[in-house]
Amino acid sequence: MPERPFYQPGASGVEGLPLALQMFHNHPLVMLKPHWHAQVEVNFIVRGSVHYRMAEHEIALSAGEMCLFWGGLPHQMDDLSDDAIYAGAHLPLVHFFRLHLPADVRHRLMTGATLVTNATDQSDNDNFRRWNEYARSGDAAKAEHAVNELLLRLERVRFDPYRLVPGTASGHGAGSAFDQQSSRNVGRMCDFIAENFLYDIDCVNIAAAADIHPKYAMSLFKKSTGMTLNEYVNLLRLSYAQALLMHEGANVLKVAMDSGFGSLSAFNKSFRKLAGMSPSDFRRAGAAR
Repeated sequence: MPERPFYQPGASGVEGLPLALQMFHNHPLVMLKPHWHAQVEVNFIVRGSVHYRMAEHEIALSAGEMCLFWGGLPHQMDDLSDDAIYAGAHLPLVHFFRLHLPADVRHRLMTGATLVTNATDQSDNDNFRRWNEYARSGDAAKAEHAVNELLLRLERVRFDPYRLVPGTASGHGAGSAFDQQSSRNVGRMCDFIAENFLYDIDCVNIAAAADIHPKYAMSLFKKSTGMTLNEYVNLLRLSYAQALLMHEGANVLKVAMDSGFGSLSAFNKSFRKLAGMSPSDFRRAGAAR
């Protein structure tokens, strides 16, 4: 039996393009090791079944189920049925914070939970296919329409039964009121960071992009995402770095510098904290295939 194809991170893919909203409708690929990226991910299982290993839990989904999770924590689709087809999107944080979700749900997602619902129907099959076609059409108006429809569909999750994994409650969400101004401020900060993470930036630069005080910026970002501003900047750099490490003959020091880290030691420390291995070990694991 021929070996299954597998997923390989790439600088032109989700890992290296934190500003890009990417949609898909295809056969998923097994991941040989966890990856991470600076987008929230939505997966709708069109056919078959898949199995995920998340940072602190595992989850199996079958046809008709949909999940939403933060891709900034290492995750891996480690098994799937031969007939599996899934659809979905990678949402940059600026889009995620446009969602009118209960604040507690948004916080749980950003700190590692997975939202799962089976309250779907045939319209989801049709819509995810159409959204993918619109997003790839080259027509900016169609692409924007697809994004807006997808966000509205995700907001509808709060009106139907869903579960958060890990978690105990199942049903309708609760939480504090949606703060549009705070979300806009977080979105502005995310936009600035995504456009400048390869450069030397700090909280003063980031706060200025949202026209707010640096101390408030740090507090708001931490409250909204569960991360400090510095942790998020490092996440984007690490996401970009993992893609560069997959290039044949990649030099770890050059990858560290090209990814915005000021030193090899800072790069090694941050990479090991997130990935559980050194950049060199990560590169060798990829080269072994």
